[in-house]
Amino acid sequence: MKRQLLSVLLVGLLPGLLSACVSFAATPGERFQKVMKEMAELCQSKKLIATDSRCILPKMQPADPLATEEGRFAHSIKIPNPVPADSGYKSDMTPEQYFDHLCKTEAGEFIYKTVENVEGLYMMRPRPTATDYELEHLYALEDPYGQVLGVSQGPGDYYVQPAIGKYQFLEEPFHQENQNSKNNRYRRYYRDPLAHPGKDFQTAIDGKFVRVPYLVAQQEVEVLQSRYGYTWRGITRSHDRQYGIAGGELIVLDLKTKEILAVRRGFIKSGNVRNITAISWLNGQVCPSSGDKREHLLVKEVLKPNPAVNKQEGK
Repeated sequence: MKRQLLSVLLVGLLPGLLSACVSFAATPGERFQKVMKEMAELCQSKKLIATDSRCILPKMQPADPLATEEGRFAHSIKIPNPVPADSGYKSDMTPEQYFDHLCKTEAGEFIYKTVENVEGLYMMRPRPTATDYELEHLYALEDPYGQVLGVSQGPGDYYVQPAIGKYQFLEEPFHQENQNSKNNRYRRYYRDPLAHPGKDFQTAIDGKFVRVPYLVAQQEVEVLQSRYGYTWRGITRSHDRQYGIAGGELIVLDLKTKEILAVRRGFIKSGNVRNITAISWLNGQVCPSSGDKREHLLVKEVLKPNPAVNKQEGK
């Protein structure tokens, strides 16, 4: 009787056990696709409103790296240490093993040349601010690694504002929304003590939080002043995203000679979270070990700001 009861219990539990095994063995990509299919079917069968997350996520498309002029240029750059077409992936690797392999064999900061006394620079490809949906989508962001460690909001604060910023100016592409300003191709952030009377800015100096005058102004201009700049691009290979891994490269270059001054290549593995998609780039694991270094800090190591710029402001 006990043996018969045990058999009944095992038969009853078998579908759940098999499902658990399949779920455990599935890659992040397989789980993501399964969830997207289920959400799309639910959205259609329940006739949910278009703004429901269960309708928004399945309709999101993979990022197109070549959709913009800035993206096409970034992916056309030839660097001294390109990633190999064969990443070293093996079918018996776990996501953790594959991530560790990429970190050991491909990730790192590669500085070929530094430049002294730089007064300003060109941010050639501004990063859009990622939405919550994009940060939980496996394919919507081209470079989740750079999105987490890069500058997507307030670039003038990171590069120009005294105390945290070190340059006299920062330039970026300016995409016209007003046809009357079609001659202006760039936006320039620069220091102007009269730009924001009475407005201050919280920062850290010598380990203490202080408030200093906010000096960042901006204008649209037709001609670049920058001699140096930087851009970024995602790394796309067949197995990376399937394993919940994404790579990205930051490239610093001489705009006049096109010489590559530095490359930072890093990888991120999605965090293990219990959200709808089981994907979270914001909580991901990054490498190299210095991967928590923000983008602007590496740029300043390569393009060393002119000390005189900061002496003028007493910073």
